[in-house]
Amino acid sequence: MNALKIKMLRLAIWCLAATAAIPAVATAAVERYVIDTEGGHAFVQFRVKHLAYSWLYGRFNDFSGTFTYDTEDTSNSAVELNINTASLDSNHAERDKHLRGKDFLDVDRFPRASFKSTAYKETGFNTSVLEGDLTVKGITKPVRIEVQRIGNGPDPWGGYRRGFQGTTSFALKDFGIDYDLGPAARNVEMILSIEGVRQ
Repeated sequence: MNALKIKMLRLAIWCLAATAAIPAVATAAVERYVIDTEGGHAFVQFRVKHLAYSWLYGRFNDFSGTFTYDTEDTSNSAVELNINTASLDSNHAERDKHLRGKDFLDVDRFPRASFKSTAYKETGFNTSVLEGDLTVKGITKPVRIEVQRIGNGPDPWGGYRRGFQGTTSFALKDFGIDYDLGPAARNVEMILSIEGVRQ
């Protein structure tokens, strides 16, 4: 094999290697995170007006989820969340029993609620909007979540974390909950405090 053919062969091998490396570079910016529920650094909370005089707060103690964050193009970021509806906790046993029953979440028939994002868009410094499908009682509706990026960086255990807080509100009747709590309690607000550990 003459010198020219050797040079052409080397060039072809180099081009193939460079082409193969392009997808790895393009996807290197996409980070995958598991929501840190075991460490107690994530919360799914809700609040609803009580007789227009005060707020009633509650949370779900059992949930899990993941999210991806694209540092090069954040619009590629996405979130999935699954909630055990029977883990509802409003700090009152009798009320919790009622909320888990047929008048509200009907957890025996619908043990899971979920959220899956469909779009993510930055709106300002550390703020964004997350759109997606929320499923409660087997009913799926689109919701819009206002998101604040809290921070990101290394943790003391050698990992890397990102944290966000999201808020949204929706009508209870949209998800088949029509129990009359009075005009001030027709909508519920949800607060999602999410901290993820990079995988």
